[in-house]
Amino acid sequence: MNITLYDLSVWVLPLVIAITFHEAAHGFVAHRLGDDTAYNLGRVSFNPIRHIDPFGTLIMPAILLLSHAPFLFGYAKPVPVNFRALNNPRIGMVLVALAGPATNIALALAAAAALHIVDVIPSNAAQWTLDNLKNALVINVILAIFNMMPIPPLDGGRVAVGLLPRPLALPLARLEPFGMLILIAVLILLPLAGSQFGLNLDIISAILRKMTGYVLAVILFVTGNT
Repeated sequence: MNITLYDLSVWVLPLVIAITFHEAAHGFVAHRLGDDTAYNLGRVSFNPIRHIDPFGTLIMPAILLLSHAPFLFGYAKPVPVNFRALNNPRIGMVLVALAGPATNIALALAAAAALHIVDVIPSNAAQWTLDNLKNALVINVILAIFNMMPIPPLDGGRVAVGLLPRPLALPLARLEPFGMLILIAVLILLPLAGSQFGLNLDIISAILRKMTGYVLAVILFVTGNT
């Protein structure tokens, strides 16, 4: 696969914006709910350098893209949150976790709505703008859906920990140190292993792709792009 400078210019910009706003949203909501940890560390910021993880944000997605992996994902540096410092720790945990995916959905809606102005942009910039907006739409929806998987430390996992009864929440919370390993196993290693035996074990990726398609369809409909 040959990746050109044009390809990078229309993928990197929306990706960086998506993860920057996602992480800043976590820190902002935590700050508003009583925890100043991220704020004091300068993580409530739209400066992407404060959020980018060289491996998770750049290297891993590039490796997955070049290797034709079944699902493309990555991560930024997690925003530190002291949930015990929140005004209401359990509800606060849920709200802080939801802030990132909710922000990505808002960005996806903005990108879809902006598709209507492409026709008034000068022709020499119209295609570049269109590609950025389309990629921003897709990237933000994927980030939102992926992060809502109920596995800590993903946002969906923390939402589940905050909402589930304590006997169920505690065992789920204990998975957090192993969360990324679990994700890599179910999204990459399991499908690769299954392919060696002629089995399609790419079930989680298929579910995520289906959900992403539904959300994209809804956003396009709401913004008058159907």
